[in-house]
Amino acid sequence: MERIQKEFEISVPVRAAYDQWTQFEEFPRFMDGVEEVVQTDNTHLHWRVSVAGKQKEWDAEITEQVPDRVIAWRSVSGTPNAGQVRFEPIGADRTRVMFAMEYQPETAVEKAGDAVGVLSRKVDKTVEDFKEFIEQRGRETGGWRGEVHHGQEHDRTGERMGTSNQSGSSSGMSGGGSGSGMTGGSGSGMTGGSGSGMTGGSSREGGSQGGGTMGGGGSRNR
Repeated sequence: MERIQKEFEISVPVRAAYDQWTQFEEFPRFMDGVEEVVQTDNTHLHWRVSVAGKQKEWDAEITEQVPDRVIAWRSVSGTPNAGQVRFEPIGADRTRVMFAMEYQPETAVEKAGDAVGVLSRKVDKTVEDFKEFIEQRGRETGGWRGEVHHGQEHDRTGERMGTSNQSGSSSGMSGGGSGSGMTGGSGSGMTGGSGSGMTGGSSREGGSQGGGTMGGGGSRNR
């Protein structure tokens, strides 16, 4: 199992950074190599990406999600991977984002480490694309404020946001309902052929500027 970790800072409030990351169907707009993300509900989606000239697909589920703190996922079919993204406010208008992912090489080339290096560089580019997009925009295009624990949705407030909502600073990152390891509390981690999606998640409305590369039309606010 290969592990990739990235840490970076974004000049927006933690709520804006977190809410934008929940808009998974918009990823093809600004993330290189992400060709399509199709969401089926608030905890499941299908990914299609291009890595080193090869197309990879998987179905993912969110295992843990707490607003302004953590999003964790695992794949349930296709390319095995699992991971989590954590958010930590370091000021009223600045956020630290910690990305970690485990990836199971599938071919001889990948097992030799070549493709993993390519994937690491791809993640670097993804991070930069996300940072540039949200900083230039200054606020999120939408967001979902429900929670997921052990793969089960807990939308306690039912809050749905569109592009008209202003982002603001939010609570710090403590605990986050996320367990140890890459699945953030799913309890299983990433083993065998079962992995997880890059940032598995759910449908979100609003922010429907998704463009032609997005599956299933514009993104829906979760």
